[in-house]
Amino acid sequence: MKFAPAALGIFFLALAAWPQNSGAAKKGAPAKQSKSAPKKAARRTYKAPVKRAPAITYAQRQEANADVAEVLSVEPEYFGNGAGLVPFFERLYRSQTEPRPVHVIHYGDSHTASDDLAATLREAMQTRFGNGGPGFTMPGNPYLGFRRRDLAQYYNSRGWMTEGALFRKGDGRHGMGGVSLTAYRPGETLGLRAGGDTAELLFLQQPGGGSFELWIDGQPRGAYSTDGPLGPASLDMTTVPGERQFLVKTSSGGPVRLLGAMIDNASGVTWETCGINGAQASIIGEWEPRIMAAHLAKRDPALIVLAYGTNEANGPAWDPDGYAASLRQVLAKLRALAPLSSILLIGPPDCRIRSPRALDEAVELQRKIAAEMRCGFWDWRGRMGGPGSMRKWVVAGLAQYDYVHFTGPGYQLVGRTLFDDLMRLFDRFLRARVEVDDDKGR
Repeated sequence: MKFAPAALGIFFLALAAWPQNSGAAKKGAPAKQSKSAPKKAARRTYKAPVKRAPAITYAQRQEANADVAEVLSVEPEYFGNGAGLVPFFERLYRSQTEPRPVHVIHYGDSHTASDDLAATLREAMQTRFGNGGPGFTMPGNPYLGFRRRDLAQYYNSRGWMTEGALFRKGDGRHGMGGVSLTAYRPGETLGLRAGGDTAELLFLQQPGGGSFELWIDGQPRGAYSTDGPLGPASLDMTTVPGERQFLVKTSSGGPVRLLGAMIDNASGVTWETCGINGAQASIIGEWEPRIMAAHLAKRDPALIVLAYGTNEANGPAWDPDGYAASLRQVLAKLRALAPLSSILLIGPPDCRIRSPRALDEAVELQRKIAAEMRCGFWDWRGRMGGPGSMRKWVVAGLAQYDYVHFTGPGYQLVGRTLFDDLMRLFDRFLRARVEVDDDKGR
């Protein structure tokens, strides 16, 4: 009898969860008991189920990798409403003759927060169109699992409080990254090492705000206060172009809230990761619009990517109507705050889920709403092979055994595939643009 990898996984999970006799100190030896104590049944301690990898042979892994490669080698239309990306493509085109930065902001859940997929897109775009630097980055190291692979270093001392992540959403005054770090006592530090032509620190000005010192490459730059009327504020940290070590150190007891930093080159592409583990697209609707608007105006993004849907579809109370309404509200907010930006929705990948129908509905709603609101749409689930394809990616070693997240090589493969699909659309745009220019010249 043959078992699918998922079935074997369930069997091993059940086996791992079977109650074990933990009263024995050594294997095969009874536990010692006090002579005066009455004999009691050995206590059974709870052990969390262990997710065990299904037994996969080398031949099975090779076959699965070949199947995945075959699926990805096909070039069907998994982009919906490519016309929604024309403003982004136009900026890419112009950047080649009129050197200027092209900023991309990539929002999403844990698939984005790991930065494997985004880093692959970043490196590929910068190889073709020029390196614009890291661009916007969240402050410090705000939560477990946060990564920016293009930064040499990022850290903060333990006295900083993270707000905006799911475990502490706060008041919404977190800026365009959706996450802030606040310190309430002097001596807390936050550091960043990165390279670029310009550098800017973003923070919240507020009544009774505290002060901080800025150090660059180990040298004091000055002391600054965050006290003032409530609103977004920034500090120019530009020195000579190149890689620099920036250090913020609080110097008073008032609250100092940092919202991120921007490290840019004069031209080239930035691909800026703003992922939050466990997030849903609706979280963007909770961010204070005035601060977000100020930051988006500074960035002037050519493209905003929204990569959500996994957590929404896998929620305990999936509501397609509520999801559609929430997604429309978020897109309307982004359209109002960044009217010149293209928007790309990346649908959720295939995954193990409570209700496969919920995932079907989430994908189709994203496709439909993207067309309604002039956004591009990339069907991640369809591109990787459609419903049930996650099993093949797990066997191939490209996805994890939770059947939700990918491995590093898996995310990198997805990133390269999305980049190739984007560039096919871009090349199509270039051909159409040349034809229009030729017609005008006649």
